[in-house]
Amino acid sequence: MYAISLGDDGAELRPLDPWRAEEFLAHLDRGRDFIGQFIPFGSKATDVASARATLQRYADMRCADTGGLHGIWLDGTLVGGVLTLNVDAELGNAEVGCWLEPAASGRGLVTRAMRFLIDSLVEQRGFHRVEWVAASGNTPSLNVARRLGFTQEGVHREARPWRGIRHDLEVWSVLAPEWRSARDGHKKR
Repeated sequence: MYAISLGDDGAELRPLDPWRAEEFLAHLDRGRDFIGQFIPFGSKATDVASARATLQRYADMRCADTGGLHGIWLDGTLVGGVLTLNVDAELGNAEVGCWLEPAASGRGLVTRAMRFLIDSLVEQRGFHRVEWVAASGNTPSLNVARRLGFTQEGVHREARPWRGIRHDLEVWSVLAPEWRSARDGHKKR
């Protein structure tokens, strides 16, 4: 197993595999209301078996090269994660997403993890386009996209029904040359 340091505060990025189902479920239970405000991620993981099934679905996506899941640990506790989905290696396009439990917010964990994830897509995989799709009301997620240099492309109006409300979905993207420019500008600061 590997862990990627996200800084000197004990934060790490690690694979979130099916054998971590109990830990994943405990994490979701700590942050379920917060995480589930705008996204259904993890909503079907309500016991160990369904948590394992959720993680297995992403492990299968990783094997098929159509997506993947990494957890963010802070001082040894799973507190959130980043993911890829809708990966099209032939076209060089992928979508990214994230989630975080409230106790870990405000530390830049998602921003740091996402920098690593996007950089690996662009530099290691040679992807040209990375997309970020989030509900318009999900300000923390959209703020991360802004910080990372994504550009808003448009809004899919009332595209996602969730918890009795139809949410607008904002589509943001960053292209490989834009990512390199934003990343290199960040390193100079």
